[in-house]
Amino acid sequence: MKEFFKDIFEYHNHFNQKLIEQLAENENAITKRTIPLLSHSINAQQIWNARITNGQTFGVHENHTLDECKRIDTENYKQTLKIIDERELTEIIIYANSKGAEFRNSIQQILFHIANHFSHHKGQIISDLRQSGIHPIVTDYIFYKR
Repeated sequence: MKEFFKDIFEYHNHFNQKLIEQLAENENAITKRTIPLLSHSINAQQIWNARITNGQTFGVHENHTLDECKRIDTENYKQTLKIIDERELTEIIIYANSKGAEFRNSIQQILFHIANHFSHHKGQIISDLRQSGIHPIVTDYIFYKR
């Protein structure tokens, strides 16, 4: 299972970086919600990593420049790989959400959530690109594996 998660996060990091490059090339043409959506996705991974490691978290809706998104995404990816390598996926993490409510989930559940969260918002960003008349890059997992 650890190899599976490493593969999934490598895939997300790869296409996050490519998508950020495409957004930078078209920054004047994209919708106003696109960069905040990207920032939110990247913040979420950072927040979940920090919940696991007891680190400091970003705000859920904190906005970043595209250059910052690129850097933070790389840092998140490295931190997630470290978590996968050093922690047991069955380990239960007790954390508070952004409203202060306490929850318990395994690292495996958290990692699966992060991956799905990226997929959801990546789809929204792709839709934004199309609405702006920009042909988005192909981000399908199977194309990555080919």
